[in-house]
Amino acid sequence: MHFNPYGGPAAELAAALVNVGPATGGHERVRRLVPLYHRSPEPVTADAARLILAWAGRLAPVFGDPDLDRQVGTVNGLLADSASRPYISRHDGLEPHIHYAHERDGIVTRVRAFTAAGLAHVVCQDPARLGRCDNEGCAVVYVDTSRNGRRRFCSTRCATRVHVADHRSRGARVV
Repeated sequence: MHFNPYGGPAAELAAALVNVGPATGGHERVRRLVPLYHRSPEPVTADAARLILAWAGRLAPVFGDPDLDRQVGTVNGLLADSASRPYISRHDGLEPHIHYAHERDGIVTRVRAFTAAGLAHVVCQDPARLGRCDNEGCAVVYVDTSRNGRRRFCSTRCATRVHVADHRSRGARVV
């Protein structure tokens, strides 16, 4: 599936941030993760990482929610709270493109607007593309960019575990 820049890297950053969770070392992981998806000359400080992790907790309910009205309501709340202000930018010699926060805003504001807009684009294109792993006990979320949009697992490892368990539960004899 092809996404515009906000539906692609922005939604993928949202998923990556949700997957960091409150684990030990999460702030350092956020500091390394954000620049992989979001271009910014501003480094992610420890304080910014803490605020971004808190934001990630608000992004999490959007993934895998089968209730479209609730999903839309959650994303609309994220857009409102992110101070999203769409405008066309031509910074750094780039072609005109849409920004949802000004380049001079702080990194936290920009990441909030970037991720909220990314999720909004995916929800408007195909909300089922925002998934949660079907492996019981796995809390990983993902953006399904597969061609057919039928992804159910976060990784082949989780898929294999579920398929092997299903096979064994049917009483099949393994040689």
